[in-house]
Amino acid sequence: MSIEIRVAVLEDLPQIVALMNAGAVGARAQLESTDLASYQRAFLEILQADEVDIYVLCELGNGHVLATCQLTLEKGLAFQGRSRASVESMHTRASHRGQGLGRALLQYVIEVARARGAVLVQLTSNATRADAHRFYLREGFEQTHLGFKLML
Repeated sequence: MSIEIRVAVLEDLPQIVALMNAGAVGARAQLESTDLASYQRAFLEILQADEVDIYVLCELGNGHVLATCQLTLEKGLAFQGRSRASVESMHTRASHRGQGLGRALLQYVIEVARARGAVLVQLTSNATRADAHRFYLREGFEQTHLGFKLML
């Protein structure tokens, strides 16, 4: 299987949204849609953020998107003012889980974060995704915090 990991472009959006919707759980599942207009506006903002936000995907040579995630660099005062990176919305097509795509995608975004001066990479995962939690632990992440959300 020949895969490519790259920064996503606008033409990838329909496949990214379909992949996100396939993995949506809980309250988020009720907020997702198949109408691409709102996603397109948000994706254009991500593209304009340049060095701060990128959407990354893993695809087969034929353009079939298999996995995706968003990497955001966050400034702050902690860690002597060094930035940290957040990985969000990581999704792998169910039919391709367990084949190393998630690992390759994480390694890619970790290297991007390191190259941009981040001191750590953090991520969140839905509390119901036990398989994903085991995966992140195997990849060297530590479960150090509890997360809280307030839907607006």
